[in-house]
Amino acid sequence: MIRVAVVDDEPLVRTGLRVILGSAPDITVVADCAGAGAVEAVRGGRVDVLLLDIRMPVVDGPTVLRQVAALPQPPAVAMLTTFDAREHVDEALRRGAAGFLMKNTAPEQLIDAVRALAAGRRVLAPEAVGQVIDGYLLSGRDEDAVRRVRALTDRERQVLALVGAGLSNRAIAGRLHLAHGTVKDHVSAVLAKLGGLNRVQAAVVADRANLVDTGPGRR
Repeated sequence: MIRVAVVDDEPLVRTGLRVILGSAPDITVVADCAGAGAVEAVRGGRVDVLLLDIRMPVVDGPTVLRQVAALPQPPAVAMLTTFDAREHVDEALRRGAAGFLMKNTAPEQLIDAVRALAAGRRVLAPEAVGQVIDGYLLSGRDEDAVRRVRALTDRERQVLALVGAGLSNRAIAGRLHLAHGTVKDHVSAVLAKLGGLNRVQAAVVADRANLVDTGPGRR
């Protein structure tokens, strides 16, 4: 079973998400709460996927995301919002979110997204995809970053290839037989060496540098 926690300040939203996800035979909602209870809800690796509202009083989504990312066994986190994606997506991705979904996502698409997140993949709402691609490719930084790939170590290239394939840090650790913390360090080093990119931008660079098809497990 995929264990999901829902964090939103509106009880009605939490109930609706619980009902939708509970209709899937392989998904169970093990916790739902407002932002203040989020870290305790996922502590100890009891949760595989966290659906996290961005705008909440007292403790907002970005704060919860930062706290959850610091846990020894953090779940895959997808940010939820009804607001324009442009205002939030870049910050969420930079803070380590594995996905970005709108609250009006169709029930079947939400279920598929949770399954993808649990499998180590990343999901982005169409509203977010357009922003990420436009904001990055129009910046002119992609070609410079591709050139910087040559300065990466062999291990960093392996990690970048798997980032490009859409794997989470946890999935990369399993693929390369490394500790989760070691992978986090490698990913941070790669993003810094590529010019301070975020993870989605790095995935674009991996593809442009022809690393994705030759990454471990992609042959």
